[in-house]
Amino acid sequence: MKKSERINLIMRYINNRSRFTIAELQKEFDISRATAIRDVQDIEAMGLPLVAERGRGGGYFVMQNDFLPTVRFTPDELKAVFIAFMATKNQQLPYLHGRKTIMEKLIAIAPQTQQDILIMLNQLLLFTGSNPAHPDILELDDAGPPEFNQLLNLALNDRYMTLTYEPVTGRTEQLNAYILQVFQMQGTWLLDLYDLDTTAFRYLPIEQLRESRSLVGNPPLSEKEILVQRQQLRAHGNLKVTLNKRAVERFKAFHPPGLILQFTGMFQSSGLFQTQINESDEEEVGYYADWLLYLGLGAKIESMPQALKIALKGRQENLKALLGYRSGN
Repeated sequence: MKKSERINLIMRYINNRSRFTIAELQKEFDISRATAIRDVQDIEAMGLPLVAERGRGGGYFVMQNDFLPTVRFTPDELKAVFIAFMATKNQQLPYLHGRKTIMEKLIAIAPQTQQDILIMLNQLLLFTGSNPAHPDILELDDAGPPEFNQLLNLALNDRYMTLTYEPVTGRTEQLNAYILQVFQMQGTWLLDLYDLDTTAFRYLPIEQLRESRSLVGNPPLSEKEILVQRQQLRAHGNLKVTLNKRAVERFKAFHPPGLILQFTGMFQSSGLFQTQINESDEEEVGYYADWLLYLGLGAKIESMPQALKIALKGRQENLKALLGYRSGN
């Protein structure tokens, strides 16, 4: 990346934040500390008003300003944003309530020459679950459960929270947790969390979530202690799998959050991973069973817990029954 391009990106990055540090710039733009400092000095010389905060953990504050010009989309960028909204028609996503209104606003900010093109794209492109020729395919609502938004709003400020969820219809349970990540698998949103009550890592489907609120009192473990514990579990876990080249490619395409693959062959032609599965958590065991089947024949299981073995055998029996039913017809 040219320096002029990097300076422009850094200017937009810091202009959108009330505070930033040199370390954050290093990580975000993959540059050295010396380069980050020089870039900040260049930006200050150009007139962007920055106030330095000295001392340990210090950084820079950005004064409110209108220094940067209004962001304008190129024709291709505007089409890309518009198509991204179209592609979410059949997905439950947070913060997308009233997406039709948002799409209309995108059309409104487009130049007149682009408006007809966007309207035509909306008529031309069809995505799964949005085909009017198949009314039997259910199209989901504008946004995911309101609890999803509530959870994310809280997690942006504090990852420690108390969650109320409904594992079985009519029965609610509660847990205190540290939220690691929120991710999607096979159309289902899952919470990757550390259960502070049972001291175990687990997955919780967002669809089961009923209420989120900040944890009261001091958490028993710090964020650093939780992350170290996860690393240790994955380094000495009860599931160990080796992968050939094809399975490595599938691992790269999709894998559980935070799971690290150790490459064992030249040009990343093979690899292995080890992790810890909570055998008492049916959701987690089922998740890993489905994911291992996705990796295919290129994944060789060296060791696994008994609960996972039972889950895989159950899926094998279901497949045999399905094949037998089809052959019988």
